[in-house]
Amino acid sequence: MGSTVKGAAAEPLRVGVVGVGVISQQYFEHFPALPGLALTAVADIDVDRARSVGAAQGVRGTSVDDLIAADDVDVVLNLTIPAAHADIATRALEAGKHVYGEKPLAMSTAEAQPVLDVGRRSGLRVGSAPDTVLGTGIQTARAALDDGLIGSPVGAAVSWSAPGHELWHPAPAFYYQPGGGPLLDMGPYYLTSLVSFFGPVVRVSGASTRSDRQRTIATGPAAGTPLRVDIDTHVVAVLEHADGVVSTVTVSFEVWATRAPLFEVYGTAGTLGVPDPNRFSDTVSIAPAETREWRDLPTSAGYADAGRGYGLADMAHAIATNRPHRASGDLAFHVLEVMEAVSTAAREHAVVEVRSRVDRPDTVPAGATPGSW
Repeated sequence: MGSTVKGAAAEPLRVGVVGVGVISQQYFEHFPALPGLALTAVADIDVDRARSVGAAQGVRGTSVDDLIAADDVDVVLNLTIPAAHADIATRALEAGKHVYGEKPLAMSTAEAQPVLDVGRRSGLRVGSAPDTVLGTGIQTARAALDDGLIGSPVGAAVSWSAPGHELWHPAPAFYYQPGGGPLLDMGPYYLTSLVSFFGPVVRVSGASTRSDRQRTIATGPAAGTPLRVDIDTHVVAVLEHADGVVSTVTVSFEVWATRAPLFEVYGTAGTLGVPDPNRFSDTVSIAPAETREWRDLPTSAGYADAGRGYGLADMAHAIATNRPHRASGDLAFHVLEVMEAVSTAAREHAVVEVRSRVDRPDTVPAGATPGSW
């Protein structure tokens, strides 16, 4: 299955979306602008909802089983809840389809490894969000680091926080169950960026906790419903990268307000202000050692005006040209193992080794489109 190269072009990769919840709308908005992709079907456990969304998108809405078996689907875009990620991915691969999914890759590395194994045996691609790191924000920051604008990186600090997703999400229960929480929900954006900057993480330590405050859904038809919390909601980690850089990461659903910098990198010749990797295109800033005064950097890399779905389009072009794709399953697996190690370190009050290794993905040059390298 997959794109067929015809000269310099390729037949579009036919996409079937499984899971038409909140995040799917962001993908649908960008599909028309993405070369190499053609939406052909959508599916959901709620078939009536799938039919309604399919009608709005001009494609058929169907059951999950029917979509996975469909002859007009080359790649399954897996937008289900985290607990279903590995199952849907495995079923799609076994049906001969490539897979690109929302983060995390799976609930655990034990679930994720068989997904990668099936993909390798079948010669099929496994891709995973976040693709926000392919936008101009993180890519410009990476270019600045690779160009030595702050000298040799020594450390990095991330501090992402919010009071909790129940304040805006109409169905937030899964954020407070295993597979959710600030680490598995928000951690992939920051950890994927850090690995893209500095390479793989080799060991971690950490601590985590949760408050006893009652959480209640604030919006939508379930407004006023209490939420059960079965995960830690405040996590702090120290990461040691293979190249010697030390990163500190704090992610929390417990913070009402903060003045902590979101994301900074500290080097021998200055400090880099990294934009939010949950977004595609915010501005990068730098404070050189000579002046210690902040100034903005011009955009120098990354997909311009990007949105969710660019990682899938990047994968489609990589399939057509027989190259590695950037938002890869291997990268997502390493990030998942890092998060798993942080949880283990927090639970056991230990330093935990990370076994997997992954190469930094290729940079996205300035002016690149998802249909080019």
